[in-house]
Amino acid sequence: MAKKDERFIKVYSQGNSFGMQTQILVDKVTGVNYLYQSYGYSGGLTPLLKSDGTPVVTPINRCEK
Repeated sequence: MAKKDERFIKVYSQGNSFGMQTQILVDKVTGVNYLYQSYGYSGGLTPLLKSDGTPVVTPINRCEK
């Protein structure tokens, strides 16, 4: 569980035995969802987008749970 002073909450995590890790993080201030993926020493972060190109936003009151 996330600490109260942390800005991001991990809501999804998946990995494999080859070192690839996929996570979805939610910004508790804006509610914007981010997709983070890492493999070995590399990684990337991008906003998670809906089919119309707008960011996926979780209502902030749901982020506090």
